[in-house]
Amino acid sequence: MAQSTETTDWVSRFADEVIEESERRAPGKPVVVASGLSPSGPIHLGNLREVMTPHLVADEIRRRGHEVRHLISWDDYDRYRKVPNGVPGTDTSWAEHIGRPLTSVPAPKGSAYPNWAEHFKAAMVEALAELGVEFDGISQTEQYTSGAYREQILHAMRHRGDIDAILDQYRTKKAPAKKQGQKPVDEAELEAAEGSGAAAEDDGTGSAGYFPYKPYCGGCGKDLTTVTAYDDDTTELTYTCTECGFSETVLLSEFNRGKLVWKVDWPMRWAYEGVVFEPSGVDHSSPGSSFQVGGQIVGSIFGGKQPIGPMYAFVGISGMAKMSSSKGGVPTPGDALKIMEPQLLRWLYARRRPNQSFKIAFDQEIQRLYDEWDKLGAKVADGSALPADVAAHSRAVRTAAGELPATPRPMAYRTLASVADITAGAEDQTLRILSELDPAHPLASLDDVRPRLDKAEAWINTQVPADQRTVVREEADTKLIESLDDQGRASLRLLLDGLDTHWSLDGLTHLVYGVPKVQAGFSADAGPKELPAEIKVAQRTFFALLYHLLVGRDTGPRLPTLLLAVGQERVRKLLGA
Repeated sequence: MAQSTETTDWVSRFADEVIEESERRAPGKPVVVASGLSPSGPIHLGNLREVMTPHLVADEIRRRGHEVRHLISWDDYDRYRKVPNGVPGTDTSWAEHIGRPLTSVPAPKGSAYPNWAEHFKAAMVEALAELGVEFDGISQTEQYTSGAYREQILHAMRHRGDIDAILDQYRTKKAPAKKQGQKPVDEAELEAAEGSGAAAEDDGTGSAGYFPYKPYCGGCGKDLTTVTAYDDDTTELTYTCTECGFSETVLLSEFNRGKLVWKVDWPMRWAYEGVVFEPSGVDHSSPGSSFQVGGQIVGSIFGGKQPIGPMYAFVGISGMAKMSSSKGGVPTPGDALKIMEPQLLRWLYARRRPNQSFKIAFDQEIQRLYDEWDKLGAKVADGSALPADVAAHSRAVRTAAGELPATPRPMAYRTLASVADITAGAEDQTLRILSELDPAHPLASLDDVRPRLDKAEAWINTQVPADQRTVVREEADTKLIESLDDQGRASLRLLLDGLDTHWSLDGLTHLVYGVPKVQAGFSADAGPKELPAEIKVAQRTFFALLYHLLVGRDTGPRLPTLLLAVGQERVRKLLGA
């Protein structure tokens, strides 16, 4: 039964539609949703939307008690199109493999995997396991080379004239003109479009006529081949390779070294697998693109139906420029999971409709995202969150199979990052500082704040430039202390006098904000409405003084956290006590 759209999120609404459509198409059978990934290089966070969109819908359907299959087609029989930039263990010699199937290209040097496709597939499989994504993987190399699609290939060849007529409707269509004032596509979008499948491949047109099948050459192994003759009755096919000159005649009814061109291959698989839901990226959804053309081919040629297929928008990266310069590409799910818990990453995909773009933070913005996530958790716990936010939170923290492993005591990410920054990962120091945050509830073990602590530490170590790291002074800056006026010295005395009684995160927060209030003749407890605007200026001046005395800079981690991290004895020494 359909649920009220006022109280449900986008996932529930798609689930309603998919269950209804699946019952209409194949009553009593498992619901089939699908994703397609090409392991042509690192599978990035834009590609992850291709998986997370159907995963979230499939998981909602499972929660309702229906049997569902989430297929991930690994397009590992696609041609190797180019050598990606910045892939460790590769060089220009990999260009000689362009045109071969991805599973016939050597893996980067030092890889534990047998070929290029398996190397990049493995990292994605590992990330999906951490994200709680349940799926059935299908290797298109195995499907084609085993002859699984033989009947579909022969059928497409028999109906090549009909396919050609459908494709011909779109061949002269131009891409829509860019609107005035439209922003140019950024680097991440270009990479996302390039890595999202075979949308730009040729459609099978050649000088000898139209053939929707392309053999891989028996001489050089590449797909730079042209079919020159085909006999429907005998299935005798002749092709010539434009790369090496090799030519042969084969029986297509027995030949397994080739594949349907992309715009025929995709709709063939919709019909073969009975796919009811499969999203597609912007590059597949424009006029004349593979999704639109496939919608005609699947019905008129293969007797199937086009899936419900929302278009998904690009996923951007904040802080990506720094990462691009070192890695040569946009970050992968594995990169994101090094610095954030899977719940947060799931939430970013769950809370936005597929056609809404969003950014994943690798810079300081990750701290704000974590604050937002923690506030949502508190609202869900006390019942004050909005229904759609509750749904997105639920989809982030659990699947139909149960709760994802979580940090037992999730302290603020920005606090953990600051402590990791200051201690450089020293566990005894980290435990001391984190225990002093709330002395009434000290930590028994760092395991209580893992894996969030590990993610915050990884963020500090991999995403914060060395010149932005916090280095606590070894000795007091006596020149600065001696140059202070009476008010400056009095502010330090007030702080030092209060350390013993305020040595906790909340206590030190009250203390450092309170010193300028007390100096101006107000109570340390006075609220913003009771204070003149000058107090904020005095606070900033006081904070800058403390930062200079503790870390030699104008800014740094939040002062209460910094004071705890430095330790009371060392704070007294650096502040001239």
